[in-house]
Amino acid sequence: MKVKVVCRKVYDYIRYDLKEIAFPSSLPDPPHIKKRRKLTWHERWLVLKEASRLYGASWVRDIGPDLRPNDYKKDNDDVNAREDANQPTADKPKEPSVLEDLAVAARGGMETLRPALQRVYMTRASAYRDALKSFIEGYQEGIQQVMEKKDGSKTQAQHEGNDPKNSTSV
Repeated sequence: MKVKVVCRKVYDYIRYDLKEIAFPSSLPDPPHIKKRRKLTWHERWLVLKEASRLYGASWVRDIGPDLRPNDYKKDNDDVNAREDANQPTADKPKEPSVLEDLAVAARGGMETLRPALQRVYMTRASAYRDALKSFIEGYQEGIQQVMEKKDGSKTQAQHEGNDPKNSTSV
């Protein structure tokens, strides 16, 4: 009887548990997720073609409007709308963002990346320091206001305590 139970447990372990350990199954999708339909072979071919074209183009430093015309149409429309709204800002050149600055530095190697990262960290540290200083100043002002209110209430209590009409001591 015991051999039969042991054999069944070993069989179940191999059949269910070992399979799950070796090839774990993924969790099921949440109920609110709608499954997408499978792509047809033609759609798969179009996706592969577009992906390979973009991959090949990614080896070029500047992906221009000839490679991604749809993206540039949106950007040009946005830029034109912004230029019409703000004429003075169109005259001065745009300063590169931190991300663009780091990307350019990363292309140059570790020698150019290290100073760029140091600038980012120093900027962040100064922003944190300024925020902490302003927080401490505000906190001290709040403490002073509370202390003034306490002092004001103590002086009022002393003035009222001197008045014989308000005395409640027995």
